[in-house]
Amino acid sequence: MLARTLVARLRPRLAPSLVGLGGRASAGAAAATDIVVDEDAPRPLGPPVPVGVGAAAAVAATVPTVLQPRVLIYDGVCHLCHRGVKWVFRTDRHAKIRFCCLQSKAAEPYLRLVGMDREDVLRRVLFIEGPEAYYEGSTAALKVASYLPLPYSALSSLLIIPVPLRDAAYDYIARNRYDWFGKDDECLVTKDRELLERFIDRDEMLGGGPSNSSY
Repeated sequence: MLARTLVARLRPRLAPSLVGLGGRASAGAAAATDIVVDEDAPRPLGPPVPVGVGAAAAVAATVPTVLQPRVLIYDGVCHLCHRGVKWVFRTDRHAKIRFCCLQSKAAEPYLRLVGMDREDVLRRVLFIEGPEAYYEGSTAALKVASYLPLPYSALSSLLIIPVPLRDAAYDYIARNRYDWFGKDDECLVTKDRELLERFIDRDEMLGGGPSNSSY
């Protein structure tokens, strides 16, 4: 896959908001950032970036048009994870949260943005609130809950519990989820297609190739 690396100092854009309750700054956000711009990734909408524009400006112009806000990236073959997604889908009456299977190609630009790989998300679910903030593990789950209608949004009050305590319980369940709940060979949403309307990788899951959704 042809790719080119743009080295840009993006501290003013990314670093201030990436660290929050259980969130973390990606390795590239706190210092000079290597952003891989995949030539095969969905192309940004609108006019092309003029020749001669600096790398930082090029990336800033690209990111908002490729990515969407409030995306939950999860292990699509995990039965427990899929049950959680189905619950959020049915509870989120205002459709604030969107989803993406970790195993899909559509997840790649999100992982590059925050400096994570698939193994990271297999350990802890990832919620990308926007281009400047993301959360993992128990914090990701509780941040998703904060967007749900009452009484479910009240679950976000559990954010006051120290992160190490919350994540200890989360990690224990995550390590055993396949043994306890099972897994599949492909993303389970392909068997629950009514959920796909809110998946950014919908076209890919339906066999139409990578998703080209815009921010």
